[in-house]
Amino acid sequence: MTEIIEPTRKIPEWIRVRVHEGENYKQLKQLVRDRRLHTVCEEAHCPNIFDCWNRRTATFMILGDVCTRACRFCAVTSGRPAELDIGEPIRVAESVADLGLRHAVITSVDRDDLRDGGAEIFARTIRAIRRRSPGTSIEVLTPDFQGDRDAIRVVVEARPDIFNHNTETVPRLYARIRPKAVYANSLGLLAYVKELAPRMVTKSGVMVGLGETREELLDVFRNMRSHHIDVLTVGQYLRPSKKHAEVVRYYRPEEFQELKKAAVAMGFEHVESGPLVRSSYHADEQIPESHRKALAG
Repeated sequence: MTEIIEPTRKIPEWIRVRVHEGENYKQLKQLVRDRRLHTVCEEAHCPNIFDCWNRRTATFMILGDVCTRACRFCAVTSGRPAELDIGEPIRVAESVADLGLRHAVITSVDRDDLRDGGAEIFARTIRAIRRRSPGTSIEVLTPDFQGDRDAIRVVVEARPDIFNHNTETVPRLYARIRPKAVYANSLGLLAYVKELAPRMVTKSGVMVGLGETREELLDVFRNMRSHHIDVLTVGQYLRPSKKHAEVVRYYRPEEFQELKKAAVAMGFEHVESGPLVRSSYHADEQIPESHRKALAG
């Protein structure tokens, strides 16, 4: 198994982020502060925050801002979380309504300290958004709930339109990059979602540049399709700090297009693949065409 190109660790010219704190950015930042909410845009140091917030889109992060895991790619603070904030679902729903979002993305930290991993708070948030913004499509980006099917069922029964859970990397790198996660649980979670709700859109994403090979990536794509995952996102891993895993190499834009072509040929309904692609970046544009009319209705 060989790499697509020789490794390079220097940040390339094609990974550029325009920093622009426009009026929408400032308003959204103030709304998040006023409502005492968290966004993965800030907590995970997402490079797309200025673009997204200026477009008045954000990915709300529930269950607090402290994660019980310490994945080596993630900038979110790890440690002992605070007690649950039961008013959080209402404040998220109010924010979605205030922003007039057509598509809302809800994610969370891992809460392995909770019996249900936070599934009930996900469900309450979905229902609260439905009550206030019935025309808004809802996407959840959940943790793996440690493979707990009862927890997964709680979220599915709240009827999100899209159920996303990121596989993140290839199985060989899990011990180093996602030490508390299990590859089979990540795929099994999304397969169980399809079992419970066959028409619900399932989605997953991977990062590249952590030392995986092209063959390993394509194997993951095939595994995803065998578990009936509809949407795939592929983006470049960017090191949040010197404490995190190093970037082994940066993929060229044409390599992302090659990966997209291979994934589309496998039968994914939609594939986003590019250096700055993230699972929730322009998420409203990642809805498969076959599901758009149903969501609009």
